[in-house]
Amino acid sequence: MNRVLIIGAGGVGRVVAHKCAQLPETFHSIMLASRTKAKCDQIAEELPRAIETARVDADNVSELAALMRSYKPDLVINVALPYQDLTIMDACLEVGVHYLDTANYEPKEVAKFEYSWQWAYQDKFEKAGLMALLGSGFDPGVTNVFTAYLARHQFDELEEIEIVDVNGGDHGKPFATNFNPEINIREVTASCRHWESGRFIETPPMSASKAFTCPEGVGTYTIYRLYHEELESLIKHIPSLKKAQFWMSFSENYLKHLEVLQNVGMTSIEPVDYKGTKIIPLQFLKAVLPEPASLGPDTKGETCIGVIGRGRKEGKSREAYIYNICSHEAAYEETNSQGVSYTTGVPAMVGAKMMIEGKWSGKGVYNMEQFDPDPFLDDLARYGLPWKLTISD
Repeated sequence: MNRVLIIGAGGVGRVVAHKCAQLPETFHSIMLASRTKAKCDQIAEELPRAIETARVDADNVSELAALMRSYKPDLVINVALPYQDLTIMDACLEVGVHYLDTANYEPKEVAKFEYSWQWAYQDKFEKAGLMALLGSGFDPGVTNVFTAYLARHQFDELEEIEIVDVNGGDHGKPFATNFNPEINIREVTASCRHWESGRFIETPPMSASKAFTCPEGVGTYTIYRLYHEELESLIKHIPSLKKAQFWMSFSENYLKHLEVLQNVGMTSIEPVDYKGTKIIPLQFLKAVLPEPASLGPDTKGETCIGVIGRGRKEGKSREAYIYNICSHEAAYEETNSQGVSYTTGVPAMVGAKMMIEGKWSGKGVYNMEQFDPDPFLDDLARYGLPWKLTISD
Protein backbone atom coordinates (compact mmCIF):
# COMPACT_ATOMS: atom_id res chain seq x y z
CA MET A 1 0.00 0.00 0.00
CA ASN A 2 2.68 2.46 -1.06
CA ARG A 3 1.16 4.19 -4.09
CA VAL A 4 -0.74 7.40 -3.31
CA LEU A 5 -2.90 9.62 -5.48
CA ILE A 6 -3.19 13.19 -4.17
CA ILE A 7 -6.22 15.02 -5.57
CA GLY A 8 -6.03 18.82 -5.29
CA ALA A 9 -3.20 21.20 -6.16
CA GLY A 10 -3.92 24.20 -3.93
CA GLY A 11 -1.85 25.25 -0.94
CA VAL A 12 -2.65 22.10 1.03
CA GLY A 13 -2.01 19.84 -1.95
CA ARG A 14 1.39 21.47 -2.35
CA VAL A 15 2.29 20.71 1.28
CA VAL A 16 1.04 17.11 1.06
CA ALA A 17 3.09 16.55 -2.10
CA HIS A 18 6.22 18.01 -0.48
CA LYS A 19 5.84 15.97 2.72
CA CYS A 20 5.06 12.69 0.93
CA ALA A 21 8.00 13.22 -1.42
CA GLN A 22 10.29 13.56 1.62
CA LEU A 23 9.45 9.99 2.68
CA PRO A 24 10.26 7.67 -0.25
CA GLU A 25 10.50 4.71 2.12
CA THR A 26 6.78 5.14 2.90
CA PHE A 27 5.38 6.70 -0.27
CA HIS A 28 7.09 4.76 -3.04
CA SER A 29 5.08 6.32 -5.85
CA ILE A 30 3.11 9.60 -5.93
CA MET A 31 0.69 11.10 -8.40
CA LEU A 32 -0.70 14.63 -8.03
CA ALA A 33 -3.91 15.34 -9.93
CA SER A 34 -6.12 18.41 -10.31
CA ARG A 35 -8.51 20.04 -12.73
CA THR A 36 -5.55 22.22 -13.79
CA LYS A 37 -2.58 20.00 -14.61
CA ALA A 38 -0.26 23.01 -14.91
CA LYS A 39 -0.61 23.57 -11.16
CA CYS A 40 0.42 19.96 -10.54
CA ASP A 41 3.39 20.31 -12.86
CA GLN A 42 4.54 23.47 -11.08
CA ILE A 43 4.44 21.72 -7.71
CA ALA A 44 6.20 18.65 -9.13
CA GLU A 45 9.13 20.84 -10.20
CA GLU A 46 9.63 21.94 -6.56
CA LEU A 47 9.99 18.41 -5.17
CA PRO A 48 13.16 16.50 -4.30
CA ARG A 49 12.16 13.53 -6.47
CA ALA A 50 10.02 12.85 -9.51
CA ILE A 51 6.27 12.31 -9.22
CA GLU A 52 3.54 11.78 -11.79
CA THR A 53 0.89 14.41 -12.56
CA ALA A 54 -2.50 14.27 -14.22
CA ARG A 55 -5.62 16.24 -14.98
CA VAL A 56 -8.87 15.07 -13.39
CA ASP A 57 -12.32 16.53 -12.80
CA ALA A 58 -13.08 15.67 -9.16
CA ASP A 59 -16.80 16.20 -9.80
CA ASN A 60 -16.82 13.33 -12.31
CA VAL A 61 -16.90 9.81 -10.84
CA SER A 62 -16.16 8.12 -14.17
CA GLU A 63 -13.13 10.32 -14.79
CA LEU A 64 -11.85 9.76 -11.26
CA ALA A 65 -12.33 6.01 -11.53
CA ALA A 66 -10.54 5.90 -14.89
CA LEU A 67 -7.53 7.69 -13.41
CA MET A 68 -7.48 5.34 -10.44
CA ARG A 69 -7.62 2.28 -12.70
CA SER A 70 -4.76 3.66 -14.76
CA TYR A 71 -2.47 4.68 -11.88
CA LYS A 72 -3.55 1.92 -9.45
CA PRO A 73 -3.11 3.82 -6.15
CA ASP A 74 -3.45 2.07 -2.81
CA LEU A 75 -4.70 5.26 -1.17
CA VAL A 76 -6.33 8.49 -2.33
CA ILE A 77 -5.50 11.64 -0.35
CA ASN A 78 -8.36 14.03 -1.07
CA VAL A 79 -7.40 17.69 -0.60
CA ALA A 80 -9.85 18.99 -3.20
CA LEU A 81 -13.01 20.92 -2.29
CA PRO A 82 -15.39 19.55 0.37
CA TYR A 83 -18.13 19.51 -2.29
CA GLN A 84 -16.18 16.75 -4.03
CA ASP A 85 -15.78 14.32 -1.13
CA LEU A 86 -18.64 12.05 -2.16
CA THR A 87 -17.68 11.75 -5.82
CA ILE A 88 -14.14 10.81 -4.80
CA MET A 89 -15.45 8.31 -2.24
CA ASP A 90 -17.73 6.81 -4.92
CA ALA A 91 -14.77 6.41 -7.28
CA CYS A 92 -12.70 4.77 -4.53
CA LEU A 93 -15.49 2.27 -3.92
CA GLU A 94 -15.85 1.57 -7.64
CA VAL A 95 -12.15 0.82 -8.09
CA GLY A 96 -11.28 -0.53 -4.63
CA VAL A 97 -9.02 2.18 -3.15
CA HIS A 98 -8.63 3.40 0.43
CA TYR A 99 -9.61 7.03 1.10
CA LEU A 100 -8.51 9.98 3.26
CA ASP A 101 -9.68 13.61 3.38
CA THR A 102 -9.18 16.71 5.50
CA ALA A 103 -12.69 18.22 5.69
CA ASN A 104 -16.24 16.89 5.80
CA TYR A 105 -18.56 16.93 2.82
CA GLU A 106 -20.89 19.87 2.38
CA PRO A 107 -23.36 20.47 -0.46
CA LYS A 108 -22.81 23.49 -2.68
CA GLU A 109 -26.34 24.77 -2.32
CA VAL A 110 -26.47 25.03 1.48
CA ALA A 111 -23.84 25.87 4.12
CA LYS A 112 -24.39 22.75 6.21
CA PHE A 113 -21.46 21.14 7.95
CA GLU A 114 -22.09 17.60 9.20
CA TYR A 115 -20.76 14.08 8.78
CA SER A 116 -24.10 12.41 8.03
CA TRP A 117 -23.42 12.12 4.29
CA GLN A 118 -20.04 10.46 4.78
CA TRP A 119 -21.00 8.35 7.79
CA ALA A 120 -23.73 6.91 5.53
CA TYR A 121 -20.90 5.24 3.55
CA GLN A 122 -19.97 3.03 6.52
CA ASP A 123 -21.59 -0.15 5.20
CA LYS A 124 -20.31 0.40 1.65
CA PHE A 125 -16.68 0.76 2.73
CA GLU A 126 -16.95 -2.07 5.26
CA LYS A 127 -18.40 -4.48 2.69
CA ALA A 128 -15.72 -3.46 0.18
CA GLY A 129 -12.98 -4.13 2.75
CA LEU A 130 -11.81 -0.52 2.45
CA MET A 131 -10.97 2.18 4.97
CA ALA A 132 -12.04 5.84 4.76
CA LEU A 133 -10.37 8.23 7.19
CA LEU A 134 -12.25 11.51 7.57
CA GLY A 135 -10.83 14.88 8.57
CA SER A 136 -7.08 14.30 8.69
CA GLY A 137 -6.15 17.98 8.71
CA PHE A 138 -5.49 20.11 11.78
CA ASP A 139 -9.00 21.17 12.74
CA PRO A 140 -10.58 18.77 12.17
CA GLY A 141 -7.81 16.23 12.50
CA VAL A 142 -5.05 17.01 14.96
CA THR A 143 -7.61 18.57 17.30
CA ASN A 144 -9.48 15.23 17.33
CA VAL A 145 -6.24 13.38 18.08
CA PHE A 146 -5.31 15.92 20.78
CA THR A 147 -8.69 15.29 22.40
CA ALA A 148 -8.24 11.51 22.22
CA TYR A 149 -4.78 11.86 23.77
CA LEU A 150 -6.17 13.90 26.66
CA ALA A 151 -8.99 11.41 27.22
CA ARG A 152 -6.58 8.46 27.16
CA HIS A 153 -3.61 9.81 29.10
CA GLN A 154 -4.50 12.89 31.12
CA PHE A 155 -8.02 12.35 32.47
CA ASP A 156 -10.04 9.61 34.08
CA GLU A 157 -13.04 11.51 32.76
CA LEU A 158 -12.72 14.26 30.17
CA GLU A 159 -15.78 16.45 30.66
CA GLU A 160 -15.16 19.61 28.65
CA ILE A 161 -13.07 20.79 25.72
CA GLU A 162 -12.41 24.13 24.07
CA ILE A 163 -10.72 23.96 20.70
CA VAL A 164 -8.90 27.24 20.07
CA ASP A 165 -7.54 28.17 16.63
CA VAL A 166 -5.48 31.35 16.53
CA ASN A 167 -3.81 32.59 13.37
CA GLY A 168 -1.38 35.25 14.50
CA GLY A 169 -0.09 35.74 10.98
CA ASP A 170 -0.28 38.84 8.81
CA HIS A 171 -0.31 38.58 5.01
CA GLY A 172 -0.34 42.36 4.44
CA LYS A 173 -3.42 42.32 2.19
CA PRO A 174 -6.49 44.52 2.88
CA PHE A 175 -8.69 41.40 2.82
CA ALA A 176 -7.85 37.78 2.04
CA THR A 177 -8.54 34.34 3.46
CA ASN A 178 -5.86 31.81 4.40
CA PHE A 179 -7.74 28.92 2.81
CA ASN A 180 -10.39 28.62 0.11
CA PRO A 181 -12.41 31.88 0.40
CA GLU A 182 -15.69 30.21 -0.45
CA ILE A 183 -15.31 27.58 2.27
CA ASN A 184 -13.88 30.05 4.79
CA ILE A 185 -16.69 32.58 4.45
CA ARG A 186 -19.44 29.93 4.44
CA GLU A 187 -17.96 28.56 7.64
CA VAL A 188 -17.70 31.80 9.60
CA THR A 189 -21.11 33.14 8.54
CA ALA A 190 -23.00 29.94 9.44
CA SER A 191 -24.98 29.70 12.67
CA CYS A 192 -22.90 28.66 15.67
CA ARG A 193 -23.55 25.44 17.56
CA HIS A 194 -21.83 24.17 20.68
CA TRP A 195 -22.43 21.04 22.75
CA GLU A 196 -23.73 21.44 26.29
CA SER A 197 -25.93 19.36 28.62
CA GLY A 198 -26.53 16.62 26.08
CA ARG A 199 -27.55 18.74 23.10
CA PHE A 200 -26.29 21.22 20.53
CA ILE A 201 -27.22 24.81 21.36
CA GLU A 202 -27.51 27.18 18.38
CA THR A 203 -26.53 30.85 18.59
CA PRO A 204 -25.89 33.58 15.98
CA PRO A 205 -22.51 33.31 14.23
CA MET A 206 -19.62 34.77 16.23
CA SER A 207 -22.00 36.21 18.86
CA ALA A 208 -19.73 34.98 21.69
CA SER A 209 -16.15 36.22 21.98
CA LYS A 210 -13.36 36.54 24.53
CA ALA A 211 -9.68 37.37 24.80
CA PHE A 212 -7.19 34.52 24.61
CA THR A 213 -3.47 34.72 25.35
CA CYS A 214 -1.40 32.20 23.41
CA PRO A 215 1.69 30.65 25.00
CA GLU A 216 5.29 31.33 24.01
CA GLY A 217 4.73 34.98 23.17
CA VAL A 218 2.46 34.44 20.17
CA GLY A 219 0.18 37.16 21.57
CA THR A 220 -3.30 37.93 22.85
CA TYR A 221 -6.19 37.73 20.38
CA THR A 222 -9.96 38.02 20.34
CA ILE A 223 -11.45 34.61 19.62
CA TYR A 224 -15.03 33.98 18.45
CA ARG A 225 -17.16 30.90 18.98
CA LEU A 226 -18.05 29.02 15.78
CA TYR A 227 -19.42 25.64 14.88
CA HIS A 228 -16.80 23.25 13.55
CA GLU A 229 -17.35 19.74 12.30
CA GLU A 230 -15.08 17.91 14.74
CA LEU A 231 -17.51 18.72 17.55
CA GLU A 232 -20.03 16.35 15.95
CA SER A 233 -17.70 13.37 15.87
CA LEU A 234 -16.00 14.05 19.20
CA ILE A 235 -19.21 14.07 21.22
CA LYS A 236 -20.16 10.80 19.49
CA HIS A 237 -16.92 8.96 20.13
CA ILE A 238 -15.98 10.52 23.51
CA PRO A 239 -19.33 10.34 25.32
CA SER A 240 -17.93 11.69 28.61
CA LEU A 241 -17.92 15.18 27.08
CA LYS A 242 -20.53 17.39 28.70
CA LYS A 243 -19.48 20.57 26.91
CA ALA A 244 -17.55 21.16 23.68
CA GLN A 245 -16.82 24.49 22.00
CA PHE A 246 -14.75 25.73 19.07
CA TRP A 247 -13.13 29.19 18.96
CA MET A 248 -11.23 30.99 16.20
CA SER A 249 -9.43 34.32 16.08
CA PHE A 250 -10.25 37.09 13.61
CA SER A 251 -8.78 40.55 13.24
CA GLU A 252 -10.94 43.65 13.36
CA ASN A 253 -9.91 44.33 9.78
CA TYR A 254 -11.18 40.93 8.63
CA LEU A 255 -14.49 41.36 10.47
CA LYS A 256 -14.98 44.88 9.10
CA HIS A 257 -14.56 43.73 5.51
CA LEU A 258 -16.71 40.65 6.11
CA GLU A 259 -19.54 42.77 7.52
CA VAL A 260 -19.52 45.04 4.48
CA LEU A 261 -19.47 42.07 2.11
CA GLN A 262 -22.41 40.51 3.95
CA ASN A 263 -24.34 43.77 3.91
CA VAL A 264 -24.05 44.11 0.14
CA GLY A 265 -24.92 40.46 -0.50
CA MET A 266 -21.51 39.27 -1.68
CA THR A 267 -21.38 36.34 0.76
CA SER A 268 -24.68 34.88 -0.50
CA ILE A 269 -24.75 31.38 -2.01
CA GLU A 270 -28.10 32.03 -3.69
CA PRO A 271 -27.84 32.47 -7.50
CA VAL A 272 -28.55 35.94 -8.92
CA ASP A 273 -29.21 36.93 -12.52
CA TYR A 274 -26.53 39.13 -14.09
CA LYS A 275 -27.18 40.06 -17.72
CA GLY A 276 -28.95 36.80 -18.35
CA THR A 277 -26.36 34.64 -16.56
CA LYS A 278 -26.87 33.00 -13.18
CA ILE A 279 -23.94 33.68 -10.86
CA ILE A 280 -23.38 32.95 -7.17
CA PRO A 281 -22.06 36.07 -5.40
CA LEU A 282 -19.74 34.15 -3.08
CA GLN A 283 -18.16 32.29 -5.99
CA PHE A 284 -17.62 35.58 -7.81
CA LEU A 285 -16.04 37.02 -4.65
CA LYS A 286 -13.71 34.02 -4.48
CA ALA A 287 -12.61 34.75 -8.06
CA VAL A 288 -11.54 38.31 -7.25
CA LEU A 289 -9.89 37.68 -3.88
CA PRO A 290 -6.21 36.70 -3.63
CA GLU A 291 -5.55 32.99 -4.14
CA PRO A 292 -4.66 31.57 -0.68
CA ALA A 293 -1.67 29.74 -2.16
CA SER A 294 -0.26 33.13 -3.24
CA LEU A 295 -0.09 34.45 0.34
CA GLY A 296 2.93 32.40 1.40
CA PRO A 297 5.76 34.80 0.51
CA ASP A 298 4.19 37.69 2.42
CA THR A 299 2.72 35.98 5.49
CA LYS A 300 4.59 36.57 8.74
CA GLY A 301 3.88 35.38 12.27
CA GLU A 302 2.62 32.15 13.80
CA THR A 303 -0.43 29.98 14.23
CA CYS A 304 -1.36 28.56 17.62
CA ILE A 305 -3.95 25.77 17.60
CA GLY A 306 -4.82 23.48 20.47
CA VAL A 307 -7.33 21.90 22.81
CA ILE A 308 -8.06 22.88 26.39
CA GLY A 309 -9.48 19.94 28.32
CA ARG A 310 -11.15 19.92 31.72
CA GLY A 311 -12.22 17.01 33.85
CA ARG A 312 -11.08 14.78 36.68
CA LYS A 313 -7.96 12.75 37.35
CA GLU A 314 -7.74 10.52 40.43
CA GLY A 315 -10.69 12.31 41.96
CA LYS A 316 -9.29 15.82 41.50
CA SER A 317 -10.16 18.57 39.03
CA ARG A 318 -7.65 19.06 36.23
CA GLU A 319 -7.13 21.33 33.23
CA ALA A 320 -4.77 20.45 30.39
CA TYR A 321 -3.78 22.38 27.28
CA ILE A 322 -2.21 20.60 24.32
CA TYR A 323 -1.14 22.77 21.38
CA ASN A 324 1.09 23.40 18.38
CA ILE A 325 2.71 26.64 17.27
CA CYS A 326 3.67 26.90 13.61
CA SER A 327 5.74 29.62 11.94
CA HIS A 328 4.41 30.89 8.62
CA GLU A 329 7.91 31.79 7.50
CA ALA A 330 9.35 28.36 8.32
CA ALA A 331 6.43 26.65 6.55
CA TYR A 332 7.02 28.72 3.42
CA GLU A 333 10.76 28.10 3.47
CA GLU A 334 10.17 24.34 3.49
CA THR A 335 7.13 23.94 1.22
CA ASN A 336 6.39 27.28 -0.52
CA SER A 337 3.12 27.46 1.45
CA GLN A 338 1.97 29.53 4.42
CA GLY A 339 1.29 28.05 7.84
CA VAL A 340 -2.45 27.43 7.45
CA SER A 341 -1.80 25.17 4.46
CA TYR A 342 1.14 23.58 6.26
CA THR A 343 -0.83 22.75 9.39
CA THR A 344 -3.44 21.01 7.23
CA GLY A 345 -1.07 19.27 4.82
CA VAL A 346 1.32 17.74 7.35
CA PRO A 347 -1.47 15.90 9.26
CA ALA A 348 -2.86 14.64 5.95
CA MET A 349 0.52 13.08 5.17
CA VAL A 350 0.80 11.65 8.69
CA GLY A 351 -2.70 10.17 8.52
CA ALA A 352 -1.80 8.58 5.19
CA LYS A 353 1.40 7.23 6.74
CA MET A 354 -0.61 5.67 9.59
CA MET A 355 -2.78 3.87 7.03
CA ILE A 356 0.04 2.76 4.75
CA GLU A 357 2.09 1.37 7.64
CA GLY A 358 -0.93 -0.38 9.16
CA LYS A 359 -0.75 1.52 12.43
CA TRP A 360 -4.31 2.66 11.80
CA SER A 361 -6.45 0.13 9.97
CA GLY A 362 -10.03 -1.02 9.65
CA LYS A 363 -12.93 -1.55 7.30
CA GLY A 364 -15.45 1.25 7.11
CA VAL A 365 -15.56 5.01 7.72
CA TYR A 366 -13.59 6.43 10.64
CA ASN A 367 -12.86 9.71 12.40
CA MET A 368 -9.41 10.45 13.75
CA GLU A 369 -10.23 10.09 17.46
CA GLN A 370 -11.21 6.43 16.97
CA PHE A 371 -7.56 5.37 16.69
CA ASP A 372 -4.55 5.25 19.00
CA PRO A 373 -3.32 8.87 19.17
CA ASP A 374 0.25 8.04 20.18
CA PRO A 375 1.87 6.97 16.88
CA PHE A 376 0.15 9.82 15.03
CA LEU A 377 1.40 12.43 17.52
CA ASP A 378 4.90 10.96 17.46
CA ASP A 379 5.07 11.40 13.68
CA LEU A 380 3.32 14.77 13.77
CA ALA A 381 6.18 16.12 15.89
CA ARG A 382 8.81 14.29 13.85
CA TYR A 383 7.64 15.68 10.52
CA GLY A 384 7.11 19.36 11.23
CA LEU A 385 4.43 20.08 13.85
CA PRO A 386 5.83 19.59 17.37
CA TRP A 387 3.29 19.89 20.18
CA LYS A 388 3.40 20.72 23.87
CA LEU A 389 1.27 19.89 26.88
CA THR A 390 0.66 21.90 30.06
CA ILE A 391 -1.21 20.60 33.11
CA SER A 392 -2.97 22.56 35.85
CA ASP A 393 -4.20 20.47 38.80
